[in-house]
Amino acid sequence: MKPGSRVHLAGIGGVAMASLAAMLAERGFRVSGSDSGVYPPASEMLRASGISWREGFRAENLDDRPDFVVIGNALSRGNPEVERVLDEKIPYRSLPAVVEDVFLPGHRSLVVTGTHGKTTTTSFLAWILHVAGKRPNFLVGGLVEDFGKSYSLEGGAEFVIEGDEYDSAFFDKAPKFLHYHPDDLVITSLEFDHADIYPDFSSIVLQFQRLVNLVPRTGRIFAWSESPAVRSVASRAFCPVETYGFDPACDWRAVDLESSEQGSRFRVAHASRDLGEFAMRLFGRHNVLNALAAIAVATSRGASPEAIRQALSSFRGVRRRLELRGESRGVLVVDDFGHHPTAVRETIAAARLRWPGRRVWAVFEPRSNTMRRNLLENDLADALATADAAILGAVNRSQLLSETERLDPARVIARIRQAGPPAWSFDSAAQIAEFLAREARQGDLILVLSNGSFDALCEKLLAPLAR
Repeated sequence: MKPGSRVHLAGIGGVAMASLAAMLAERGFRVSGSDSGVYPPASEMLRASGISWREGFRAENLDDRPDFVVIGNALSRGNPEVERVLDEKIPYRSLPAVVEDVFLPGHRSLVVTGTHGKTTTTSFLAWILHVAGKRPNFLVGGLVEDFGKSYSLEGGAEFVIEGDEYDSAFFDKAPKFLHYHPDDLVITSLEFDHADIYPDFSSIVLQFQRLVNLVPRTGRIFAWSESPAVRSVASRAFCPVETYGFDPACDWRAVDLESSEQGSRFRVAHASRDLGEFAMRLFGRHNVLNALAAIAVATSRGASPEAIRQALSSFRGVRRRLELRGESRGVLVVDDFGHHPTAVRETIAAARLRWPGRRVWAVFEPRSNTMRRNLLENDLADALATADAAILGAVNRSQLLSETERLDPARVIARIRQAGPPAWSFDSAAQIAEFLAREARQGDLILVLSNGSFDALCEKLLAPLAR
């Protein structure tokens, strides 16, 4: 695994895999890939790096015998490329293992973890260190608007990386973050998620406990202390732990929070020290917490309050986080990656702060492996009920789940209506678009919430609204 080696990425179309491909190419590896459907932003990133890929998975994609193959975590036994790799004993690795072996050595590993806010917090931290002149390396699971990409290899001492708790590959069932050997670790939150691989909340907690146990005594943990689960996990650390939040007992505190149509303003206190006021374009208490975690880590890495202030005020955010996709007949269409009840609730609240006075339609796709199931059905309904009106899309790949474990849209809609707001469910994005074209009126805001494309619902919405 040295520059000049020939590497093939099977499953190159995901944002993380496309980022890894571009990083390998930048380091001098000869890169190829394959996937079934490669779309923006991954396709844009690959083209910008001069990387070509083959459409579809076929054994002959490996005819030129790569030195090693990176197998994406969406692939499993039965995939023709996986089978050829195993038959011919071609060396293979998971994405996080390649990051661990090729990119992390020689750098201080700053790992951001948690159920919510990982991508935004990682992006905040990378941007702050960049503005502070630290030349950070980073890898994040979204496109950072300020960098125009989701990774950078600037060559500085720090490597900032989003630490996902999802498993690494079919042959590497450990969470990705266990590969990243954190020196500094952020834990933003801890809730049940990823129901396809974790049977219960305690099994997720166990993985975070294992991660905390990897932080060296010379490292540091920054923990959101207003979560009992986070506090419990962090209490097992062998290194110093610094807490952050709104609570006066936290080591790092956000106080005097104010919101306007321009963004958020707040003061930061660390122990008995007042670091002054900070302003940012992002909205919502959850984004203040994300910023606060990044401020704490960046300060520990030598960034000055002035550099942090400059970085926060200029930070444009991450694509698909309250991203305005268009306006038609006075109706705003906004796209967001939110796919967990807590994220849905916080995103709706942030949308009200950013666009006050508008009627908010929350349109949710049950797509993730957790939300396709009925485990958080009531929590989802209660979160959607904080909007003025709610629409539920079809359960993604519903045929793969039994009726007893599958989310029931009728129950979700009934609970939302019982709470007060009107609510509907539809079987397709096209039906949702046509319905909203009739029902939405000038001044409304349509908030599309999904961790997938929702069958291009944002685009489908704008055309009928114009009619």
